[in-house]
Amino acid sequence: MVPSRCLHVLFFSLALASCSGYSPYPPPSDPAVTTRRSAISRALNFAGLATAASTISAAPSFAAPVIYNTPKGVKYAITKPSNGKIPIGGDLVVVEYTGYLSNGQIFDATHAEGKKNELMFKLGTGQVIPGLDEAVAQMQVGQKIQAIIPPSLAYGEKGVCLENGECLIKPDSTLVYDISLFKTSIPPP
Repeated sequence: MVPSRCLHVLFFSLALASCSGYSPYPPPSDPAVTTRRSAISRALNFAGLATAASTISAAPSFAAPVIYNTPKGVKYAITKPSNGKIPIGGDLVVVEYTGYLSNGQIFDATHAEGKKNELMFKLGTGQVIPGLDEAVAQMQVGQKIQAIIPPSLAYGEKGVCLENGECLIKPDSTLVYDISLFKTSIPPP
């Protein structure tokens, strides 16, 4: 981090260099060659802050998330890792989710008004759309993921439409889900 005093000297030097035309270096032979970068460089050198410029860094860069593909075609990224238990087909699982259309509009969420905060279902038995089953089967308890579910594993060619033709989810829509897996257990006999 550059101390405040250094920034004041830098700005003063830039102002001095640009307003008065003063520079400790001889002017270039061609005035058109003078650029903002060279003016800043001269001002920094004049102020003795050439090393301060090298300490000013850009915001930290974050690596792109790893995108995983399930055998059936769901793509997902882990947004909160965990070392919890992995559910198997037939287990009861408890999840929270938010479902988005590809334009970012929320179409369903477990925390929506009038709903419980969690959804419990038997994994791999078709109680939810196939893509949600597939995504949760890859998760560990405590993990959060963002999954992209293709139309063939969501609502397909039919979508979710009313009799009057209005569609909540248009046919052949790709869906995005934020999913948190809270619990998994063997169902009662």
